[in-house]
Amino acid sequence: MRRGKPERRELPPDVRYGNVLVQKFINHVMRRGKKSLAMRIVYDSFEVIREKTGRNPVEVFEQAIRNVGPIMEVRPRRVGGATYQVPMEVPDYRRTTLAMRWILEAAKARAGKSMVEKLSAELLDAASGQGAAIRKRDETHKMAEANRAFSHYRV
Repeated sequence: MRRGKPERRELPPDVRYGNVLVQKFINHVMRRGKKSLAMRIVYDSFEVIREKTGRNPVEVFEQAIRNVGPIMEVRPRRVGGATYQVPMEVPDYRRTTLAMRWILEAAKARAGKSMVEKLSAELLDAASGQGAAIRKRDETHKMAEANRAFSHYRV
Protein backbone atom coordinates (compact mmCIF):
# COMPACT_ATOMS: atom_id res chain seq x y z
CA MET A 1 0.00 0.00 0.00
CA ARG A 2 1.31 3.47 -0.84
CA ARG A 3 1.79 6.07 1.84
CA GLY A 4 0.57 9.64 1.63
CA LYS A 5 2.68 12.16 -0.26
CA PRO A 6 4.74 14.58 1.85
CA GLU A 7 3.67 18.22 1.75
CA ARG A 8 5.68 20.58 -0.44
CA ARG A 9 8.15 22.84 1.34
CA GLU A 10 7.97 26.60 0.90
CA LEU A 11 11.09 27.94 -0.77
CA PRO A 12 12.37 31.39 0.22
CA PRO A 13 12.99 33.84 -2.67
CA ASP A 14 16.55 34.40 -3.89
CA VAL A 15 18.69 37.21 -2.49
CA ARG A 16 19.29 39.36 -5.56
CA TYR A 17 15.98 39.29 -7.47
CA GLY A 18 13.55 38.21 -4.76
CA ASN A 19 12.18 35.49 -7.02
CA VAL A 20 11.25 31.98 -5.85
CA LEU A 21 11.71 30.48 -9.34
CA VAL A 22 15.29 31.80 -9.54
CA GLN A 23 16.02 30.25 -6.12
CA LYS A 24 14.65 26.92 -7.31
CA PHE A 25 16.85 27.13 -10.40
CA ILE A 26 19.92 27.89 -8.25
CA ASN A 27 19.14 24.76 -6.24
CA HIS A 28 18.95 22.77 -9.50
CA VAL A 29 22.32 24.13 -10.65
CA MET A 30 23.93 23.31 -7.29
CA ARG A 31 26.15 20.22 -7.13
CA ARG A 32 27.52 18.66 -3.92
CA GLY A 33 26.08 21.42 -1.74
CA LYS A 34 28.13 24.22 -3.34
CA LYS A 35 25.40 26.83 -3.30
CA SER A 36 27.64 29.90 -3.55
CA LEU A 37 29.15 28.53 -6.77
CA ALA A 38 25.66 27.79 -8.16
CA MET A 39 24.54 31.33 -7.27
CA ARG A 40 27.59 32.80 -8.99
CA ILE A 41 26.93 30.75 -12.16
CA VAL A 42 23.25 31.76 -12.32
CA TYR A 43 23.78 35.44 -11.49
CA ASP A 44 26.72 35.78 -13.89
CA SER A 45 24.72 34.18 -16.70
CA PHE A 46 21.87 36.61 -15.91
CA GLU A 47 24.36 39.48 -16.28
CA VAL A 48 25.45 38.10 -19.66
CA ILE A 49 21.78 37.99 -20.71
CA ARG A 50 21.30 41.60 -19.56
CA GLU A 51 24.34 42.71 -21.60
CA LYS A 52 23.29 40.81 -24.74
CA THR A 53 19.58 41.73 -24.78
CA GLY A 54 19.22 44.80 -22.60
CA ARG A 55 16.11 43.19 -21.09
CA ASN A 56 15.44 42.13 -17.52
CA PRO A 57 17.14 38.71 -17.20
CA VAL A 58 14.45 37.36 -14.85
CA GLU A 59 11.80 37.99 -17.54
CA VAL A 60 13.96 36.16 -20.12
CA PHE A 61 14.44 33.29 -17.63
CA GLU A 62 10.71 33.01 -16.87
CA GLN A 63 9.90 33.10 -20.61
CA ALA A 64 12.42 30.28 -21.17
CA ILE A 65 10.85 28.18 -18.40
CA ARG A 66 7.36 28.78 -19.87
CA ASN A 67 8.53 27.81 -23.36
CA VAL A 68 10.35 24.64 -22.32
CA GLY A 69 7.76 23.29 -19.85
CA PRO A 70 5.80 20.38 -21.39
CA ILE A 71 2.00 20.34 -21.33
CA MET A 72 1.59 16.59 -21.97
CA GLU A 73 3.85 13.62 -21.26
CA VAL A 74 3.54 9.83 -21.36
CA ARG A 75 3.47 7.75 -18.18
CA PRO A 76 3.65 3.94 -18.20
CA ARG A 77 0.50 2.11 -17.04
CA ARG A 78 0.22 -1.66 -16.62
CA VAL A 79 -3.04 -3.17 -17.79
CA GLY A 80 -3.37 -6.95 -17.80
CA GLY A 81 0.25 -7.86 -18.43
CA ALA A 82 0.85 -5.15 -21.03
CA THR A 83 2.45 -1.78 -20.35
CA TYR A 84 0.95 1.16 -22.21
CA GLN A 85 2.45 4.61 -22.59
CA VAL A 86 -0.53 6.72 -21.51
CA PRO A 87 -0.46 10.47 -22.31
CA MET A 88 -1.22 12.64 -19.28
CA GLU A 89 -1.28 16.33 -18.51
CA VAL A 90 1.77 17.59 -16.59
CA PRO A 91 1.09 19.32 -13.23
CA ASP A 92 2.55 22.83 -12.82
CA TYR A 93 5.26 21.90 -10.31
CA ARG A 94 6.51 19.06 -12.51
CA ARG A 95 6.36 21.28 -15.61
CA THR A 96 8.76 23.81 -14.08
CA THR A 97 11.01 21.07 -12.67
CA LEU A 98 11.28 19.34 -16.05
CA ALA A 99 11.91 22.67 -17.79
CA MET A 100 14.77 23.51 -15.42
CA ARG A 101 16.24 20.02 -15.75
CA TRP A 102 16.10 20.09 -19.56
CA ILE A 103 17.61 23.59 -19.78
CA LEU A 104 20.50 22.54 -17.53
CA GLU A 105 21.08 19.30 -19.46
CA ALA A 106 21.10 21.21 -22.74
CA ALA A 107 23.47 23.84 -21.35
CA LYS A 108 25.89 21.18 -20.06
CA ALA A 109 25.82 19.37 -23.40
CA ARG A 110 26.68 22.54 -25.35
CA ALA A 111 30.16 22.81 -26.75
CA GLY A 112 31.78 25.86 -25.40
CA LYS A 113 33.59 27.75 -22.77
CA SER A 114 32.37 28.32 -19.24
CA MET A 115 29.11 27.13 -17.73
CA VAL A 116 28.05 30.78 -17.42
CA GLU A 117 28.25 31.32 -21.19
CA LYS A 118 26.62 27.97 -22.01
CA LEU A 119 23.76 28.57 -19.56
CA SER A 120 23.09 32.12 -20.76
CA ALA A 121 23.11 30.97 -24.42
CA GLU A 122 20.69 28.12 -23.66
CA LEU A 123 18.35 30.41 -21.70
CA LEU A 124 18.32 32.92 -24.59
CA ASP A 125 17.63 30.12 -27.09
CA ALA A 126 14.83 28.70 -24.94
CA ALA A 127 13.26 32.13 -24.48
CA SER A 128 13.22 32.62 -28.26
CA GLY A 129 11.73 29.14 -28.87
CA GLN A 130 14.76 27.20 -30.13
CA GLY A 131 17.60 25.13 -28.74
CA ALA A 132 18.02 21.61 -27.40
CA ALA A 133 15.62 22.04 -24.44
CA ILE A 134 12.81 23.08 -26.81
CA ARG A 135 13.57 20.03 -28.99
CA LYS A 136 13.24 17.82 -25.89
CA ARG A 137 9.83 19.34 -25.13
CA ASP A 138 8.72 18.78 -28.74
CA GLU A 139 9.83 15.13 -28.55
CA THR A 140 7.77 14.68 -25.38
CA HIS A 141 4.72 16.23 -27.03
CA LYS A 142 5.16 14.04 -30.14
CA MET A 143 5.33 10.95 -27.96
CA ALA A 144 2.12 11.96 -26.15
CA GLU A 145 0.41 12.67 -29.49
CA ALA A 146 1.52 9.31 -30.93
CA ASN A 147 0.09 7.42 -27.94
CA ARG A 148 -3.20 9.30 -27.87
CA ALA A 149 -5.01 6.03 -28.61
CA PHE A 150 -4.22 4.88 -25.04
CA SER A 151 -5.58 8.02 -23.36
CA HIS A 152 -8.63 6.10 -22.10
CA TYR A 153 -6.28 4.26 -19.67
CA ARG A 154 -5.74 7.43 -17.64
CA VAL A 155 -5.68 6.94 -13.90
